Amino acid sequence: MSITESFFDFYNHVKTSLADGTFAKLTMAKTIGNTDLMNIYVRPIVEEGILKLELKYKFQQEEQIEIHTIDNTQNVLVNYINNPFMSAILFTTDFDLTYKLNKKRAVSITETVNTFGNASEVLLEYLNR
Repeated sequence: MSITESFFDFYNHVKTSLADGTFAKLTMAKTIGNTDLMNIYVRPIVEEGILKLELKYKFQQEEQIEIHTIDNTQNVLVNYINNPFMSAILFTTDFDLTYKLNKKRAVSITETVNTFGNASEVLLEYLNR
């Protein structure tokens, strides 16, 4: 399975956690080498009554924010896996899911105990309206 295919499988868990109200946050981390882009933080927002995702790009000297649809976010983030990021972590109220590439670019997806006890408040308000 390619890196793109495996990341899309991982991102399906993101979509599920958004739909079932367990999504807390998503972080892209562990860069390859010393890069200007250090992290991407993803959180839900509501824009004109539509649930979307805010991508906060954390650079060494600044931050930039983009807003995308849930499906388009997948296409944006896949461009950053393996260049420069080696991992993505989905935090939900049920579990944490880590997508990781090793030095040989082999993919592992591991589930661990949840870090967050509460889902995103924006998401919960959107789902309960």
